[in-house]
Amino acid sequence: MKFKTLMLSGGAAMAVAASAFAASHGNMADSMTIVSWGGAYSASQIKAYHNPYVEMTGIKVINDESSNEAVAKMRAMNEAGNITWDLVDVEGPDAVRLCDEGLAMEIDFATMLAPGDDGSTPAEDFGDSLINDCFIPQIVFSTTFGYRTDVAAWNGKTPDNLCDVFDLENFPGKRALEKRPKKNIEWALLCDGVEKADLYDVMDEEEGIERALAKLQTIKDQVVWWSAGAETPQLLADGEVVMGSTYNGRLFSVIEEQKQPVAMLWDYQVFDFDGWVIPAGLPADRLSRVLDYIKFATDTQRLADQAKYISYGPARASSQPLVSTHADLGIEMAPHMPTNPANAKRYLVNNLDWWADNQDDVETKFQSWLAQ
Repeated sequence: MKFKTLMLSGGAAMAVAASAFAASHGNMADSMTIVSWGGAYSASQIKAYHNPYVEMTGIKVINDESSNEAVAKMRAMNEAGNITWDLVDVEGPDAVRLCDEGLAMEIDFATMLAPGDDGSTPAEDFGDSLINDCFIPQIVFSTTFGYRTDVAAWNGKTPDNLCDVFDLENFPGKRALEKRPKKNIEWALLCDGVEKADLYDVMDEEEGIERALAKLQTIKDQVVWWSAGAETPQLLADGEVVMGSTYNGRLFSVIEEQKQPVAMLWDYQVFDFDGWVIPAGLPADRLSRVLDYIKFATDTQRLADQAKYISYGPARASSQPLVSTHADLGIEMAPHMPTNPANAKRYLVNNLDWWADNQDDVETKFQSWLAQ
């Protein structure tokens, strides 16, 4: 387990400012343990949220990179009656589990979060990303498709529609798809003529999953199956596939950092949300500190600031117009945001409740089909 401690450097003026801040905001803890994922993502949070808050308040922030163990550890802390974490970064499905089990605190979005800079309420501003009563969204990332821009066999054509993935006549070549049913099932049904609004009704039907697998069967012999998000960018860079699904941040890296001949196909990207949950049962002084931090760290400007460091879209609509240039690359980041209106003309959000109820059964059918 890795820890990073962020502490405000000394100075009489800063100490006075911190003291005045604490006095005006009541009894708040003077430190926080914030749990996240590490790597470039944690670095983007430190730069966009933690450091500015530390400079404003003078508190200490301990960054714990244990989010991949969040559910198990929060269960253990709750059972032991010893909650050592103050704020935890999780993806949507884990937020649902933690909320359902009473391990995460319910949020009053109207009072605990800042309104949008455009005058919108938090509920209006966050929109679809408010996936349950305990989840405070930060970013939107997506699973979408990248494709080679130099495929001679395509005769100058460019894929611009999800269903081009299933079009071997106009876009021949190997594809890369994740070795799991979620997302692939929805994409297959969309390209078999199912309307977006009807997806989960069809998937509830006795033959719905078989219908999706039949559509996937039409390209099965041209698919390279991946398990780790880094695989598709490497396969694209090496020319082993001509198009493939992966996380948009991975594609940003291969396109803008590695300068490979790859472009993005945003049509029907699948949004996933990442954000904060507050452990249930925090003492009053720690909870007060966390709520103060949350209102600051998820406001319009802070979410826009994170996009300077990573190609994930801000969860607030009001943040999108404020997205500027990458802090190191100097390129405009708006075109690389999943939430950019130009990229989000058609998108999906997985029905987490449906998958929670049906995941095991569909996974069994999918793996059986793969083995055939």
